Amino acid sequence: MYPLLAKLNQPEDIKKYSLFELENLAQEIRQLIIETVSKNGGHLAPSLGTVELTLALYSVFKFPQDKLVWDVGHQAYTHKILTGRRDSFKTLRKKGGITGFPNRSESKYDAFGVGHASTSISAALGMAVSRDLSGRNNKVIAVLGDGALTGGEAFEALNHAGELGKDLIVILNDNEMSIDRNVGAMSEYLSRIRLAPQYKQAKHDVEELLSSIPRIGSRVLKTANQIKDGIRSVLVPGVLFEEMGFHYIGPLDGHNISFLQEVFTRVREMSGPILLHVHTMKGKGYTPAENNPGKFHGVGKFDVSTGESLKKTGGAPSYTSVFSQALIDLAETRQDLVAITAAMPSGTGLSAFKEKYPKRFLDVGIAEEHAVTLAAGMAADGKHPVVALYSTFAQRGYDQILHDICLQNLPVTLCLDRAGLVGEDGPTHHGVFDFSYLRHMPNMTIFAPKDENELRQMLGTAVSLQGPSAIRYPRGAGVGVELQSDFTPVPVGKAEVISSEGEIAILSIGVMNGVAQKTAELLAGQGIKAALANMRFVKPLDEELLVEFGKSKRLLVTIEENVLAGGFGSAVAEFIADHNLPVRLMRFGLPDAFVEQGSRQELLKLVGLQPEDIVEKVCARLQAMSK
Repeated sequence: MYPLLAKLNQPEDIKKYSLFELENLAQEIRQLIIETVSKNGGHLAPSLGTVELTLALYSVFKFPQDKLVWDVGHQAYTHKILTGRRDSFKTLRKKGGITGFPNRSESKYDAFGVGHASTSISAALGMAVSRDLSGRNNKVIAVLGDGALTGGEAFEALNHAGELGKDLIVILNDNEMSIDRNVGAMSEYLSRIRLAPQYKQAKHDVEELLSSIPRIGSRVLKTANQIKDGIRSVLVPGVLFEEMGFHYIGPLDGHNISFLQEVFTRVREMSGPILLHVHTMKGKGYTPAENNPGKFHGVGKFDVSTGESLKKTGGAPSYTSVFSQALIDLAETRQDLVAITAAMPSGTGLSAFKEKYPKRFLDVGIAEEHAVTLAAGMAADGKHPVVALYSTFAQRGYDQILHDICLQNLPVTLCLDRAGLVGEDGPTHHGVFDFSYLRHMPNMTIFAPKDENELRQMLGTAVSLQGPSAIRYPRGAGVGVELQSDFTPVPVGKAEVISSEGEIAILSIGVMNGVAQKTAELLAGQGIKAALANMRFVKPLDEELLVEFGKSKRLLVTIEENVLAGGFGSAVAEFIADHNLPVRLMRFGLPDAFVEQGSRQELLKLVGLQPEDIVEKVCARLQAMSK
């Protein structure tokens, strides 16, 4: 089915392919990516856009001696296929299979592990500095998309790289900006001129000549440069990068393998920081993805013939959609509510809010730190911002949450989507640290709903508070409960006691309530009655309930979908110790390890959070306590 791919046994084989074969190989790779992602899900449109770019890189550079650093990794599927993972590509994002992002433990060709945006230039510069200290002369290449360039870390790295002047190649894969008119014969002609060594020498000679003219030479050169910069800023893209110390080349057609090979061959012989501006089309080669690249950026299983999702329709609404509608409803009467996200309006459910309240919506790009401090500034001026982020990305704004929001006790609500185990995206995307990194922040209130209706009520409560709050909720569909149209305040720091009778008590937080209820049912079948409490808050805890259960139960069991270190169970353990309560404690949560990829149910089993696993351990503990 893939004759050219079948002959590709190692990356160096690419250099043996003719241009005609490379162009046909690109089509085979696209078909393999489409076929695999349609079954496994994944980042389709970005990877379809970088097929020719990746082939050109491998046909010119020598990896892994040269280093290739991808940003985020959404664009790296071709890279994986070329580097010994062709046959295992069918296991993409499955438990025990290859990961959806570059991973140093997976291949020597994955120079740097990624998953969060805007890190590639920093990492690549680090490799370039290390290379020079070691006396090597390999090339280091960073590839990032225009979305990643909205992140502050990318500009920090560009600034430093320009100052150091190290040999570094940065490829900006631009698949969003409107630069079509710059891509074509004139752009290629100008790029060829800028690549020619004669151009650089002539530029240097002219500057020396003008500088040598007595009295007026320096003024003439300064005037010439001012005129040149004025014209260039209007006509030539990339002035910003040149001002930061980079030799800018582009825009280049990112689907023209022959031209890319020519550019890469010349750039390989150049020194200093170089930025190549490449224009590609997201989703290229698959019409549904070309027409709707946003939908196919990260996608679940779909029908290749139609592009339609294979997700079951109907059923319970997602937590994301419930959050979205609740915020819109609240904003009808709360003119102070504003919504902020970091390049995730669709993923966080804020697209609908944007449609209804465009003036009260802000997308800051991939800049979580800015999003948080922006919210703090608005809160200081009388607004109540709701900042919607994925839990894993909110980690990037830790200092801003602590210093700019909590220290000043400002009314900002963080809504952390994709909390807990997110499945096939794996350890870079699991949102399993938020209880731990938020719980120790003074003034912070932390909500965790057991279902979609409780999420709605908690949002209404959170935006009524006069200080910082965070609500964390999972990816995917809710449990199917009825949604209240009104907003009923949730008493802050008060648990929902589902049942109080029993020799032990199970304290659950968030969606682990369902696991807790099933655990109690299984224990009852073994003659062990357990009290149940949906704790609802990690901070503040329901201290009155903990004292009551701590004095009346033999054993407390906490269940959370967060790392055990510093999480909800730790908070309960600290309370028991501080108040000298005469009760034993068992904590169930995630281990001190990064959890691999897999389906949610597979991962819950892996970490021991299935009801059967909990029951087995609880029974063993009770038996041991009876001896």
